[in-house]
Amino acid sequence: MSDVMNIGVRALLVNQSALQTVGNNIANVNTPGYSRQSVVLKSMGGQFSGNGYYGKGVAIETVQRNYSAFLTQQAALSKSVAAGDTARYNNLSQLENIFQGGPDGMGASISNMLNAFSDIVNAPTDLTARSVVLTQADETAARLRTAAGQLNDLKLGVTDQLKTDVATINTLAQQIASSNDQIGKALGSGHSPNDLLDQRDQLISQLNKYVQTTSIPADDGSVGIFLSGSLPLVLGTAVSPLKMGKDEFNDPAKSQLMMTVSGTSQNLDAAQLGGGELSGLLRFQNTDLVEAGNLLGRMALSIGTKMNDQQGLGLDLNGNPGTPLFNLKPIPNGYPSSANVLPGTTLSVNVQTSPSSGAPSLVASNYELSFTTASTGNITRLSDGVVTAFDFAVSNPIKIDGLDIQKSAVAATAGDRFLITPFSAAAPSMTTAFSSPRGLAMANPVAARAGPSNAGTLVVDGLAARSQPAPPAVTLTFTGPGSYTRSDTGATVYAYTPSQPIEYSTTGTLTGWSLTLKGVPQIGDTFAVQPNAYPALDAGNAQAMMDLRDLALFDGGPLTDGYASLLASIGTRVQSAKTTMAVSTQIANQIETDRTSVSGVNLDEEAAKLLQFQQAYQAAGKMLQISQSIFDTLMQNLGR
Repeated sequence: MSDVMNIGVRALLVNQSALQTVGNNIANVNTPGYSRQSVVLKSMGGQFSGNGYYGKGVAIETVQRNYSAFLTQQAALSKSVAAGDTARYNNLSQLENIFQGGPDGMGASISNMLNAFSDIVNAPTDLTARSVVLTQADETAARLRTAAGQLNDLKLGVTDQLKTDVATINTLAQQIASSNDQIGKALGSGHSPNDLLDQRDQLISQLNKYVQTTSIPADDGSVGIFLSGSLPLVLGTAVSPLKMGKDEFNDPAKSQLMMTVSGTSQNLDAAQLGGGELSGLLRFQNTDLVEAGNLLGRMALSIGTKMNDQQGLGLDLNGNPGTPLFNLKPIPNGYPSSANVLPGTTLSVNVQTSPSSGAPSLVASNYELSFTTASTGNITRLSDGVVTAFDFAVSNPIKIDGLDIQKSAVAATAGDRFLITPFSAAAPSMTTAFSSPRGLAMANPVAARAGPSNAGTLVVDGLAARSQPAPPAVTLTFTGPGSYTRSDTGATVYAYTPSQPIEYSTTGTLTGWSLTLKGVPQIGDTFAVQPNAYPALDAGNAQAMMDLRDLALFDGGPLTDGYASLLASIGTRVQSAKTTMAVSTQIANQIETDRTSVSGVNLDEEAAKLLQFQQAYQAAGKMLQISQSIFDTLMQNLGR
């Protein structure tokens, strides 16, 4: 009789516990990270009697959580990748908004500035036309400064977000370490602390939103969390906190993630972080934002340099050589690596001026210069990884991509490295240099005049100044249809080809002027090139300013297409990032669906179990009623 009652009591308690577990599942159906729990039952075994073994009922072995370690890790990994791609795309979208097209965009402003010179060509002395040019130039400079300011604001916002993410990562790491401690103590009971394990898995999942991690379980129940494959963020209950700092060159445009291990700071390679919002933000700030700044800075430096050069080749309304139209801040010196052995060596950088302007050859990139000896080494163009050898003992400055890099007299040490950022200062500081319309040097300093008795068909096809001041007058006397002499070189005969430039300089660097004639000369025909006696009535340099529109200035493309190429470059990045984000998000959602199919709570399934265990509970109660009735009958019969 006692066996029947014991079996009923056990069945009642077990099914009550099963009902409690099902109810807990239903209550946590919307709890993030919760894994569905199940009661594992076992038979109590049989009791031998003379005619066989009789069962002794049921007992609870444990409460297990339905959990797949593989799917949980894959879900955290895929969410990490998706978070990094999303962070980068969101910031690239903000970057794209800075560079607007259409009539209000920067490209239209540059075109309007260059087109405004046409009014000066038609009326050289019209001060109103000159004022319009200055206004357009000021507008162009202002838009470049505004765009640079917006890029800087975006950078500051990303920097603040990086610091916030690092603080969150450190907090989550501390919580995971605390969970490791609690789980280790709870495992002493011999049963799995399901809720604590779920809590830790959820913390790891949240951590992977910010930075991709590798989780390695230990024998004591703790989990080690590693970054970049092998750097320990959490080991047992110990945490190695992260912090943000400057990179090794102290470049103000970049941030460096560092980990403090045993009191020592160690740099983390952003390229090895994998996914996570932190990785996406670092990639955006240290790559996308830097390259966008280089494209904008190159535009400002190239346009400003070429227009200043052309302005310097003209004469203003007072007959004086032109002064720069734009103020351009000097290119910063190379940033030395913090690992350089001895300080003192400096690298100054300028746009090439000889044998010609380097503006058309500028490449939107930073450069890393590494010394292998005191004077030799390699310079790497960071935008595409092209490596060029240098030797300052042979050439100082070295010339690369339109730049002159000058080393100071202090000797370098093998292993020294420098970062060159040619375009970081151009756009933020660009302004117009003067406000008086009379200061625009729109006149050509030289003039060409045909001889009064010329009999051929020679006419001027082009006349451009090469330098200031204009050299003394030179008369060309043609000795036939294909030859001429010069008054400054005596009897030397030069070949003449129609529409090919005749240079003042016969050797070395081009100076003075360049004259292009077309037509066929007769013997004795002359052309004189001399200083311009009436600069106020001339607009030859204004025409030269207009002609800059078609100058191959940006990667072989014309000046007026420079902004369009900038928009195309950024637009391509945005579209690529958008596609990547969509794919990674879809993969993350699919893997999370697979995980929840194993660990998630299905209300229909739980409702069916609720009925199942309810009926079992009621049946166990009925068993106790029957047992009580049998016991009462027995007692009544024994009492007679």
